[in-house]
Amino acid sequence: MGHRYVTEEPSIPFELEVLYEDAAIIVVDKPHFLATTPRGMWYRQTALMRLREAYGEPGIVPAHRLDRATAGVVVFVRDPALRGAYQMLFQRRQTAKVYECVAPCAPVRTPGTGTVRRLEPPRPFPLVRRSRIVKIRGRLQAQEEPGVVNAVTRVERMERVPAAGTGTAGAPMLARYVLRPRTGKTHQLRVHMNALGLPIEGDDLYPVVRDRAVDDFSQPLRLVARSLEFSDPVTGGMRRFVSRMPL
Repeated sequence: MGHRYVTEEPSIPFELEVLYEDAAIIVVDKPHFLATTPRGMWYRQTALMRLREAYGEPGIVPAHRLDRATAGVVVFVRDPALRGAYQMLFQRRQTAKVYECVAPCAPVRTPGTGTVRRLEPPRPFPLVRRSRIVKIRGRLQAQEEPGVVNAVTRVERMERVPAAGTGTAGAPMLARYVLRPRTGKTHQLRVHMNALGLPIEGDDLYPVVRDRAVDDFSQPLRLVARSLEFSDPVTGGMRRFVSRMPL
């Protein structure tokens, strides 16, 4: 039986690369614009459905998720008996995740809530951003509010990167940042970078919501889940996977 949204879906012209597979898991390099799982109008044009169709295995499920706008490493479980074991790695925060993004090379802004702690003062970076993030169903943006901290991110500024229009008056200065989230709240990295006054390039939600046609793939969010490391719950060995997606 077809899905009622299938005929309405634009084709997403980016490939889903398999980085690793065995009898238990399939690890992919998800491109920007491709959702991890079906949601809203997206069904076949999702990483999950592409894998199920490619392998002929309807039991494949994700161990975790990335935003549709974010590219990078995602783990899928193909053995139903092992779903819980791999999914619990992420629920219990037993994985080491490293992200990269491109954002303004600018002074850090003091957020209105939460804390910013410099790890090597007086250097502004690396720093740790801590806050409370709440995502209300039906609202596109997540919000920071006073209260018990539930989101923690380590941020480090790396080298400057070229910006479109470099060399012209008013061209922004950009830099590559390495982000290490210690928690996994919805839109956490995007919210934290925006709160620091360093919104990620190509972000359609932060600081303001911008309308974009569903088939406009011209300006991806410059955020990549670059690497993922964990102790395999089946073999006990260390696993490390690295995205090849350009930043």
